[in-house]
Amino acid sequence: MTQGSITKNLIMFAIPVFFGQLLQQLYNVVDSVVVGNVLGKEALAAVSTTGSLIFLMVGFINGLFMGNSVIIGKRYGAGDYDGVAVATHTGITFAIIMGLFMSVFGYFFTPKLLGWMGTPADVMPRSTLYFKIYFLGGLGNILYSACCGVFQAVGDSRRPLYYLIVSTILNTVLDIAFVKFLGFGIGGAALATIIAQFVSAILAFSKLARVEGPHRIYLKKLRIHGDTLKKELMIGFPTGIQNSVIAIGNVVVQSNINAFGSVAMAGCGSYFKLEGFVFLPITCMCMALTTFVSQNIGAGKIDRVKKGSVIGSIIGVTCAEVIGVICFFFAPVFLRIFSSDPEVLLIGSTQAKTESLFFCLLALSHCLAGIYRGAGKTTIPMIVMLSSWCLLRITYITIIVRIIPVVNVIFWAYPLTWSVSSIIFVIYYFKGNWMIISTERNG
Repeated sequence: MTQGSITKNLIMFAIPVFFGQLLQQLYNVVDSVVVGNVLGKEALAAVSTTGSLIFLMVGFINGLFMGNSVIIGKRYGAGDYDGVAVATHTGITFAIIMGLFMSVFGYFFTPKLLGWMGTPADVMPRSTLYFKIYFLGGLGNILYSACCGVFQAVGDSRRPLYYLIVSTILNTVLDIAFVKFLGFGIGGAALATIIAQFVSAILAFSKLARVEGPHRIYLKKLRIHGDTLKKELMIGFPTGIQNSVIAIGNVVVQSNINAFGSVAMAGCGSYFKLEGFVFLPITCMCMALTTFVSQNIGAGKIDRVKKGSVIGSIIGVTCAEVIGVICFFFAPVFLRIFSSDPEVLLIGSTQAKTESLFFCLLALSHCLAGIYRGAGKTTIPMIVMLSSWCLLRITYITIIVRIIPVVNVIFWAYPLTWSVSSIIFVIYYFKGNWMIISTERNG
């Protein structure tokens, strides 16, 4: 990432991430497709309502590991290979600990969490079952993400793709087998997911134990290095908090959607699954920018950081808007994959037409946030996204829904808050001192 064509580096890194994220979305969508078509819209609503809570747990822990990736990237760019090894072993050890914690916490607190969301009584039993089983796979989920973060920090975005291909195929086969043919119901969909997650985690971990390079894992060296963990958490904790509070905001949004009944839950849930595909160019370029910026700052190439941040942002925004236009016109066709119920399709299509043309703003916010994280300035994205995507979004929905009690009001919360965050991020890009300070904190 520190040499050669900037555009080529970003695109060559982003392409495997793109296909990996595509598979990840297919991975997540399979449950909804199988459940919605085999078990009906009530079961689809049960799966949909757990999405915000899953992101709440997983988003926080994955945010913590952003610090690990940034530290590894900077040290790798600076040629500090001993430091890379220390950061890798610390991050993987921490991932194992947090994965076990997530499994225990998620399993036992599921009923309370769903209750706080105001999950309807007719959906609660299935949501609880799905959520409990899903979180039993917490270790596989977190360990896989941490291993992928190590690969990507050193510029290898291909290996995570290979492992995800295997797990996606496995999840699809098991979903169909468990739900459609063996009659395991909604619990079968969750069971298929956690089996596939563990397989991908084992594949990624075993490769890290054999790879040639400073990021190789040795079992006897797996332990927490206090100073390195502190640095990783100082960078990653703001991102984890940001993800969690945004997820809490999404839980509040989901609670308001729940108040409109299972049809609204299924319709919005289907749209959110579709919207996940919009995040593909956004996520892959955001991750490419984070790795690019961290490695080049580690190497002291500030001019290259400036050029790369502009190029990457333009690519991400353009791709997102093209997908947004496609989504605007063809949303009903895509949503039919999840459900053929006319009411469900109407709600999902309305949300798509409301939000899709503003995807360029969503992409701009994420790309700039990825740049700042790569520079180690994770507090700025946290503050901006918490104030706009959480506080402002919740305030708007809480007030306006009570004045105009229709579900469409909720949809407009997203373009509004994306606009605010984009404006603030752009101002900070030109007026802030994120590159100057970050060179003094090289990890």
